[in-house]
Amino acid sequence: MSLAIVHTRAQVGVAAPQVSCEVHLSGGLPGTSIVGLPETAVKEARDRVRAAILNAQLEYPQRRVTVNLAPADLPKDGGRFDLPIALGIVAANGGVPTAALGDCEFVGELALSGELRAVDGVLPAVLQASRAGRTVVVPRANGAEAALVAHADVRVADSLLEVCAHLCGRGELARAQAVDAAAADGADEPDLADVRGQPQARRALEIAAAGAHNLLLCGLPGTGKTMLASRLPGILPPLSEAEALELAAVRSVAGQRNEVGAWLRRAFRHPHHTASAVALVGGGSIPRPGEISLAHHGVLFLDELPEFDRHVLEVLREPLESGRICISRAARQVEFPARFQLVAAMNPCPCGYAGDADGRCRCTPDAIARYRARVSGPLLDRIDLKLDMPRVTQAQLRAAAAGEDSATVRARVGAARALQLARAGRPNAWLGNRQIERDCALDAAGQALLDRALERLGLSARAWHRLLRVARTIADLAQARDIDCAHLGEAIQYQRALA
Repeated sequence: MSLAIVHTRAQVGVAAPQVSCEVHLSGGLPGTSIVGLPETAVKEARDRVRAAILNAQLEYPQRRVTVNLAPADLPKDGGRFDLPIALGIVAANGGVPTAALGDCEFVGELALSGELRAVDGVLPAVLQASRAGRTVVVPRANGAEAALVAHADVRVADSLLEVCAHLCGRGELARAQAVDAAAADGADEPDLADVRGQPQARRALEIAAAGAHNLLLCGLPGTGKTMLASRLPGILPPLSEAEALELAAVRSVAGQRNEVGAWLRRAFRHPHHTASAVALVGGGSIPRPGEISLAHHGVLFLDELPEFDRHVLEVLREPLESGRICISRAARQVEFPARFQLVAAMNPCPCGYAGDADGRCRCTPDAIARYRARVSGPLLDRIDLKLDMPRVTQAQLRAAAAGEDSATVRARVGAARALQLARAGRPNAWLGNRQIERDCALDAAGQALLDRALERLGLSARAWHRLLRVARTIADLAQARDIDCAHLGEAIQYQRALA
């Protein structure tokens, strides 16, 4: 038969739309053409595939070869189509039975020797193929990552010849080895017990973890802002399998290999303040995920917040609200998930020592105002907890660490988060207006306290909802059914930084 159809998957963001690789052999001058909106790397596949087939001791047809990647209006890029194109040519030439291709999907790049090389974005392709009920064949180097989808039938191969032998029934491809999720125990993560002093900052970190709230730490250099932020992932509840697969799919698309045993850990992304807007939210001619998507279901830590370009910070406003980022280009539109928890740190002034008891700061009030104005009001309005951190005393530094460890705090956070999921199906930071009205009701005394706080602090309508969400989290940590004045009063304390 001179026609063969091989199933594969393209990559569009974290989606993997199905592509049919149709190969037809016809009379005429020998040659190979690839159609179906291929990018440069796909067009070059004809040379790689020809050499790979010949070096695998298979016959390359001396006929006119037409390869169509359908649907024709979907852009195709990368080397992921090498293996399906090669199998289509071999099958159309009678080298493998075409009937064996129907229940499988193939993804992989070919070396000139016929060996298979790893490609990016395998995990979304495996997820979609498993939902379609097909077996997936991937390069062995992608096997551990593909095996993260426990219910998928994933086979791994080292070369084109191995795949052809499998399709002809002369050999069986090995199954991808499953990852041992128990290896992700977090034993090497920074522990909260290492932090000396800063009891209020530790408390704010626990509240942020329990409700998935955004957090801003402001303080002198050396007060432990970065140290505390790096310990937030260690007190967050473990990722569910669905959340872990979402994050692993983003990493796969970004070209980052998902390490065995580490895929259930929360992400902690720490971009430098010279990062561009594209690096932060994603983009490029072929859109790729940025830091906010790589921090999906994890923590994005922005140290030295005012040193970031203002335009870079402003692009965070929409993702903080929606939990996703949509990147539009002339030829395509790609959406990436970005449900991250923002933790930011900054100094109180350009020199860093405003308010210090030793009086070393010489910054003028105008200089301090300009420095703080680099962070816009609308962005600050999306940060739930703001805290001024005092200097750690010498006595606190010399004393042995007396605070709770991460495991103890994580147990309380997990209990509070379980209450939120049972009540609303989401953390408190993600509550909408209707859920706030239902779950964050106040008594008369609490409502009076909230009204006074809004008036004296000049807070916005968004801050009203923010206060109620934080108070709800504080009540959940106390396992309280209702929000009382003590919970609301503590929430108000975290709104006064930078005032």
